[in-house]
Amino acid sequence: MEFQALYYQDRLKIVNPEGDVAIATLWSKVESAYQVLEEAGVDLAPATSRIGPIANLYGNGLPQMLRNLLWNPQIRRIVILGKNLSGSREWLLNFFEHGLEEVEFLGAKAFRIRNTTRTIDGCVQPQHFPQIPEFTALGDVGDAATKAGLKSFFDLLPAANSVELARVEPPPIPEPTVTRFPTEPRSHTIVRDTPMEAWSEIIFRLFRFGHRNMVAKKSGPEGRVELQNIKAIVENPLEEPDEILQQFGFSLEKFRGYQRRILDPEKPSDLGYTYGNRLRGYFRRPDGTLVDSLEIAAQRLKEKPESRHAYIALWDNTRDLPDGTDTPCFVSAFFRKFDGKLTLTATFRSHNAMEAWPENVYGLIAIQRFVAEKAGMERGPLTVFSHSISIDVSSLEKARKIATRKESDEVYDPATGKHGPRMDPNGAFTTTFDRATWEIVVEHSYNGMKIAEYRGKSAEEIERQLARDVAISELSHALYLGREIARKEFEMKAARARAKSE
Repeated sequence: MEFQALYYQDRLKIVNPEGDVAIATLWSKVESAYQVLEEAGVDLAPATSRIGPIANLYGNGLPQMLRNLLWNPQIRRIVILGKNLSGSREWLLNFFEHGLEEVEFLGAKAFRIRNTTRTIDGCVQPQHFPQIPEFTALGDVGDAATKAGLKSFFDLLPAANSVELARVEPPPIPEPTVTRFPTEPRSHTIVRDTPMEAWSEIIFRLFRFGHRNMVAKKSGPEGRVELQNIKAIVENPLEEPDEILQQFGFSLEKFRGYQRRILDPEKPSDLGYTYGNRLRGYFRRPDGTLVDSLEIAAQRLKEKPESRHAYIALWDNTRDLPDGTDTPCFVSAFFRKFDGKLTLTATFRSHNAMEAWPENVYGLIAIQRFVAEKAGMERGPLTVFSHSISIDVSSLEKARKIATRKESDEVYDPATGKHGPRMDPNGAFTTTFDRATWEIVVEHSYNGMKIAEYRGKSAEEIERQLARDVAISELSHALYLGREIARKEFEMKAARARAKSE
């Protein structure tokens, strides 16, 4: 039976199509393994060699390899050697030795090779093979022990089994069925100009990356889609026109009512707490007088504008921690004069992203305005930390409609109806090349002023320098600049080749 590759035929080196041994070189080059086989004196003649395919196994190709083996049952032995950079050797061995276990993978059903972290589709399992291949695991290609092991393996190799097994037609590799995409779920930072722009991006991130978790007393039967520690920065925390809010089902009138309530120190008797009460009418001094935290913070900043003591806690450890019911989600506010403007950083222990986040932000706008006016300061950006932010699964269809409205990461100007690039707060870059030194030159500027320069003989050199300095903050900007630097490298090489030929 001749070896026939169903997958990656162009990446396999076939020594003898009728060979019954396969060589998996992991991350090492196939050519290097072939050279070691030659040096070990292994038969590599196409008509007589016992070796069929020689191929890499980086890891992602494991499902394809298993299907190739199903279709080619004449491969009775597999020799594994080379650099094991991803753990692919253990994945292959454990697949046949220990099998698979069912797991959740990015919100969907999948299978994991036991005793590893490798997840695969599970359509091919060990019991599908008419005969499990025998494995011999050796070391790195350049090791003397590997060369000796190869010679010993082939010297002691018994005669090929003449019993021919029937091919097994493998199932196709299924299309991905994940319900979320991988991310670090505690690292998302969103910077947008207006509240609704920031909220739309939050919904997009939750819809694309959120983990489905259960939340005590707040989850439906299918739980909530959750991220942790989202940081949203609203650069211009101002009320938006009602027509913009209505596009998302919100009302400026309703938000203004909420703004009035969040500044009201009185708590209705039928409520366990209100933010206004916690901020301005709940805590008391030892003499029993009420603490109006917003008035005190404003007065402190008026007297000492650079103070970092304008910090307000709404959480009451003596009540909220032991009781654990009817407790505030908004837990702290920090006011700070920064770059001449009053900024507000608010922390929420939990956040309903779909309904509560926009309303809360409008309440924070009112709080920031209240303190800024009394302190005599101009308002600056508003930052909102959400330790746990989530969407109920029942609202996912609404979230999907909001998320799919995002066509690009560019800035949309409603006045002109046009999209433009999102400006990187880290600055701008121009790319040229220096004919005297034949170097790529990337000039870093901010507000029209040059602040740094990067030089290198290749795009890769520039890439390392920019990454070292964390010179770029916007992903779309980084992708664009990468293209520009690569283009400049191509132009420089072409110009240098012309100069040499003249």
